Amino acid sequence: MEKSVISQFFNGRSVFVTGSTGLMGKVLVWKLLYSCPGIKNIFVLIRSKRGKSALLRYQEIIKAPLFDSIRKTKKSLLSKLQVVCGDVGLDGLGITLEMKERLISEVSIVFHGAATLNLDASLTEAINLNTSGTLRMLELCSDMKNLEAFVHFSTAFCHVDLDTLDEEVHKSTFDAYNIMRLPSWLNENSIKMVTPHLISPHPNTYTFSKRLAEDVVSDFYPQLPVVIARPSIVTPALKEPLPGWVDNLNGPTGILAAGGKGVLRSILCNSEYTAEAVPVDFAINAVIVIAWKTAITKQKTNVIPVYNLTQHNLNPITWEAVMAKGREETMKNPFELMLWYPTGSLTSNRFLHTYKVICYHWIPAYLIDGILFLLGQKRFMIRVQQKISDGLRVLQYFTLRNWDFTNDRLLALRDSLSEVDRKTFSIDFEKMDIDVYFRNCILGARQYCLKEDPASIPKARKTLKVLYVLDLVVIYLKYALVAWLLYKVYEQFSAVV
Repeated sequence: MEKSVISQFFNGRSVFVTGSTGLMGKVLVWKLLYSCPGIKNIFVLIRSKRGKSALLRYQEIIKAPLFDSIRKTKKSLLSKLQVVCGDVGLDGLGITLEMKERLISEVSIVFHGAATLNLDASLTEAINLNTSGTLRMLELCSDMKNLEAFVHFSTAFCHVDLDTLDEEVHKSTFDAYNIMRLPSWLNENSIKMVTPHLISPHPNTYTFSKRLAEDVVSDFYPQLPVVIARPSIVTPALKEPLPGWVDNLNGPTGILAAGGKGVLRSILCNSEYTAEAVPVDFAINAVIVIAWKTAITKQKTNVIPVYNLTQHNLNPITWEAVMAKGREETMKNPFELMLWYPTGSLTSNRFLHTYKVICYHWIPAYLIDGILFLLGQKRFMIRVQQKISDGLRVLQYFTLRNWDFTNDRLLALRDSLSEVDRKTFSIDFEKMDIDVYFRNCILGARQYCLKEDPASIPKARKTLKVLYVLDLVVIYLKYALVAWLLYKVYEQFSAVV
C-alpha cells in the first residue's frame, strides 16, 4: 500500500507553531498530530492571557471537541505537544534562554501564524504583533541549525490596491523598518492622527501591517528557506477535524449566525460579487504541503515563493448565493432563542441599508432593552447590535469589491502530489458539495460557537413557525398602515380639490 510521502517527511522532525490558539493554529496542530504521527515534537508558542497561564490555555485547547478523535484513539500523540511560554509582541519572544536553545537545536519546520486579527486594532498594536512579531520570529529562526522551511501566514487581502493579486510580493511604498520604529519617536496620540494617511488605501491596520510583514519576510530570502502563504477568508472546516468545526463567529460565519438569530436584517454588499473564502482544513492542508515542498526544494528561485490559498473560480459562489444557502439551511436547522424570523437581505444601496438598520436593528434593540430595563432585567440588545454594526463596518470593505487572486503555483503544487497525498492533504475546491458544506457550517456555528445542543433543533423549528406567523402579522400591519396613510392623504387631497 502506497504511503504518504509528506507524512513520512515529518517523521522524526520537530515543528514550531505560533498562533496555535487561533482557528488555523488549532487545526494545524490537530492535522500534524493526526496525519503525521511520526512527528517528533510540536512546539506551540502560547502567551498568558486574561489571567490564564500558557499551560492552562493549552490544556483548554486539547479538551476542545476537535481533539476528540486524538484523545479517544491516539492519546499518546498529545505528549508530542510542547508548550513554549512566550509572546511575539515581546522582545526575544519572551521565551527563556533554555527554551530558546532547545528550539534552535531541534526545530526544522516553522509555521508562523501568530497575529492580531482585530481589524480595529491601533496601528501600534498591529505593527508590534503582525510586523515586528514576524521580524522577531525570523531573527530566532536565523539561529536555527536545521531550519528547512519557514511558512509565514499572510492574507490574500494584504494588497488592496491591486485589482489582481498574483503569487508574488509587491513592496509597500513605506519602509517596514521605519514604520516599526514609529513608537520610538512619536507618541500614541500622534500615531493615531497619522494612521489614516499611513495605511491608505488599506481599510484597516490589519491588512497594512500584514503587507509590511511580507516585506520583512522577503528580506530574509534566500538566506532562509522562507515562503508566504496567503489564505482568503477562512471559514469552517469542510471535513477535518470535524465537518463544520469553527471556534469563532468572525466573517461569514457570524453573518449567518446573526441572520439566523433574527438580529441581522440588512448587509451592505454587492450580491453579484464572489465570496472569496477557503475552508480552514483546505488552508491547513495547503500550508503543510507548502512546508514540505519548500524543505525538499534545493534549487531556490530568484524571488521568494508565494502561494495564494484561494479557490479562484474553481468553485465560485456569490454573496447572494451565500445568503440564500445560509438562509435555507437555517430554516432547516434553526438556532435557539431567535429574536425574530430570519429575513435578512443584501443591498448595495447605502441609503436603503441605513434605513433598514435604523428600522430593523436599532429601534427594536432600544425597545427590547427598554422593556428589560422596566422589568429589572439585564439589557443586552444594544450591545449586541453595536457588535454587529462594528463587524459589518469592517466587513463591508470586502463585500463591496470583487477580488481576483491567482493561484497557479498552488494548483501546480497540488497536481504534483501523489494520489495518497492529494487525498490526505486535500485542497480539491472543485469537489466541494456546497449544500452539504453550508449545512455543516450552520450546525457547526450552532454547536461549537453558540453551544446549542443539536437535540434542541426540533423545538427551535416550532419556535420558527411561531415567528413566521408573527412576521406575517407585522407585514400585514405595516402594509395596512401604509394603506391607511395613503387613504388619509387622498382624503385631504380630495377635500382641497
